[in-house]
Amino acid sequence: MARQFAFGGGNIIPTALHSEMERSYLEYAMSVIVGRALPDARDGLKPVHRRILYAMHELGLAPERPFRKCARVVGDVLGKYHPHGDQSVYDALVRMVQHFSSRYPLVGGHGNFGSIDNDPPAAMRYTETRLATITHEAVLADISEAIVDFTDNFDNSQQEPTVLPAQLPLLLLEGCSGIAVGMATNVPPHNLSEIVDGLIALIENPQLPDEQLWQIIPGPDFPTGGEIIYSKGIEDAYLTGRGTITVRGVTHLEKLSYRKGRKRKRTAIIVTELPFQVNKAGWIEKIADLVNQGRLDGIADIRDESDRRGMRVVIELKRDSDPEKILANLYQKTSLQSNFGAILLALVNNRPCQSSLRGLLQVFLDFREETLIRQYRHDLGVAQQRQHLVTGLLTALTNLDTVIEILRHAADGTIAKLRFQEELDLSPAQADAILAMPMRRLTGLERQKLQTEAEELSENISHLNQLLNQRQERLKALKNGLRTLKRKFGDKRRTKIRQKPGQRKLNNRSNTAGKAQEQTDKVSSGNKRIKAISLAKSPRLLTSPESIQSSASQLQLFTPQPPPDGSLIQVTNQHCISWRDPQNIYSTVDEKAALIFQAILQEQSQLIAFMESGKAYPLRLKGIPPLGDRLVNMAELLPQSAQLPECAIINQCFSSELRDDLILLTQQGRVKRLPSSELALPLNKRGISLIKLKEGDHLSFVCRATAGKDLVIATSGGRLLRISLSEPTLPSMGRMTQGEKALRLRYGESLVGCLSLNPEQNLLLATELGYLKKMSIQCLRLAKLGDIGNQALQFTQKEDRLAAIAPAISHQNMIIITNQGRNLPISVDALDSWGKDGTGDSLNTHQSLSNYQWKPEERILTVMTLANEAIESNYQ
Repeated sequence: MARQFAFGGGNIIPTALHSEMERSYLEYAMSVIVGRALPDARDGLKPVHRRILYAMHELGLAPERPFRKCARVVGDVLGKYHPHGDQSVYDALVRMVQHFSSRYPLVGGHGNFGSIDNDPPAAMRYTETRLATITHEAVLADISEAIVDFTDNFDNSQQEPTVLPAQLPLLLLEGCSGIAVGMATNVPPHNLSEIVDGLIALIENPQLPDEQLWQIIPGPDFPTGGEIIYSKGIEDAYLTGRGTITVRGVTHLEKLSYRKGRKRKRTAIIVTELPFQVNKAGWIEKIADLVNQGRLDGIADIRDESDRRGMRVVIELKRDSDPEKILANLYQKTSLQSNFGAILLALVNNRPCQSSLRGLLQVFLDFREETLIRQYRHDLGVAQQRQHLVTGLLTALTNLDTVIEILRHAADGTIAKLRFQEELDLSPAQADAILAMPMRRLTGLERQKLQTEAEELSENISHLNQLLNQRQERLKALKNGLRTLKRKFGDKRRTKIRQKPGQRKLNNRSNTAGKAQEQTDKVSSGNKRIKAISLAKSPRLLTSPESIQSSASQLQLFTPQPPPDGSLIQVTNQHCISWRDPQNIYSTVDEKAALIFQAILQEQSQLIAFMESGKAYPLRLKGIPPLGDRLVNMAELLPQSAQLPECAIINQCFSSELRDDLILLTQQGRVKRLPSSELALPLNKRGISLIKLKEGDHLSFVCRATAGKDLVIATSGGRLLRISLSEPTLPSMGRMTQGEKALRLRYGESLVGCLSLNPEQNLLLATELGYLKKMSIQCLRLAKLGDIGNQALQFTQKEDRLAAIAPAISHQNMIIITNQGRNLPISVDALDSWGKDGTGDSLNTHQSLSNYQWKPEERILTVMTLANEAIESNYQ
């Protein structure tokens, strides 16, 4: 028996030890469960995450504002809301920034926030942060005490929200893991587009069968991709709230040359995606340990070739080894295949509850409808109050003589206020508004504005009453809001779902991994790794989004001095070539084709094709049939040595009669000016090397160095480097040199293209998310090699990036090529001219594409000139 002393009165209260321990332990457990470890099912956030986001909102760290030090944010969170240690707060902030931890990062960051190799983030005094766009618009929009409940903080000095007015179910989108006392939660992340479709389906049909709901939401969507094996675990998790989901990494086989100069090749397993929360460096180390211990046979070498473009782990196999057997051992003995134990546990009405997928969606819908009702009531109150004041002002203007008479004879404002109430039958608030009314309100224009405002307020109040009184209208508004968020933030599924053989499909629209994977051979020879694409299979083989994106993204027209009796030859972006009648320049090869080269040549002339390997090959023009017979693929004209899996055609061709120097730009940012005399050598079937490439580098862009023009180099981050094409700035070099460093790429950046333009010419920039910006290159300062360039484009969303650049020629039409296989025509003259600052014109609102619905998952790949327009502009 323990005794508890009450020091205030001096009494001794006998208490059973087991009762006191039980009560104290339950209080402690509930404190941990509710206050720290488990998320709320409504906004999907734990208290620490909610407090971080609200503190950043109070600091004004909106997406368009500058970044602030993470130490400032952590300090505010500790001092105002969450006194539990700075490292725990910073760790939570870091996870909300990491793109490999969060499916839709809620916070943006500058600096080192760690890596998938479990590298630690930099200290909070070095890193910077601000809110992501999705958080600012879909989580914290219109937050106030009228919309959600607020409560006192730990010392009663501040008010903090008990829940954020989230417009999306963050618990399912972001996922969550946490260990409480006697329970744990582990919610997997999902795809935003699928979750929104599921919510809309439940709104339209609350009795929707579970199987139909699972067809809309087929399974989790992890930020690191991978593929889910079978679906029984998903069904268990979605039905009961608990299940085991098996996730594998994504692999394919390649043939690699294991010794320089030898034709023998070694099979390699290439891993491009790992299961969620797998440490890549630790996984590679585990494989090496198993090989050294003799527990994993058949592996000759393993190396990590990951870079900014993505993950690539190469596992070279020994000769005569069985790749399938080794892959099965990797699945069994390493975390290349791992199990995700899904536990859908969250707080519902401040009590831990294990829910089904339908239950979590329904909790969010109930919460969202409640916040909408509170928001509509608040807006209605504000509108009614304003309508009351506007009615008083209109009454005063109607009885203006009486108002002036009262003001002329009133001793002070109090007496005037009382007389207004008595003689004009006004309320105290209306009388105060009349006394505060400026003299300009007496003019006719101001009267009309008040009358218009009164009518708009009346319509708004009627609409708000309709939303409050009619649930169908309220649900309709809820669905419209969800669709808007889907269009803005939705994206494609990253994690594939492989169905069990003979099992029904959960989602007929999902891309299953059971199909034969189309693989691109890559040959690694010595220090070079070069892309290999078979060009002889189909004329349209290189028109896939991947091939277009990897090739030059801009159109360049190179025309030598035309002979008087030649014919017009054209090469399209489909790598098809054909002769045409030069007198009929409008008879296009394809009405939606885009040119990469056109010129008037004789049949005995020679074209030069440039390869990613840095070599140039001749194209045989003899035997090309005239237009109308058939289109010839360029692969049929290349020498046999160039058709071997060594290199891929880039979208550049030149005539052998070229008189200007060439600009060569590699993917790692090295630029080189090559004299035209270097191409005057006779080209044989073996081709000639034009540039010496470093390991892992390849030739990406080629353009002409015309005297008097400037060179513009663009990066995906929206930076443009403008340099003069004069000899002192960019000197000529021989064929066996590497060139100079043009600019240093930042983390996550890649080169988009290069153009040679006149100083007075305009430039067209296109972003992946559908923004076009036309600007003069005069807005860019002239720089030197190695400079950082100019930030010429501001992005509205963090995930957006520059996709393509092209010359913006007046009276010219362009084709926008998207990853959905669509070619969208747009007029250059219809675009506004911008300066260095600004985002450009959005295709969602552009008048020439008003009938085109831009899809959330659609991305711009490149911009090219229509074939007939290209010819016309070239002959002007």
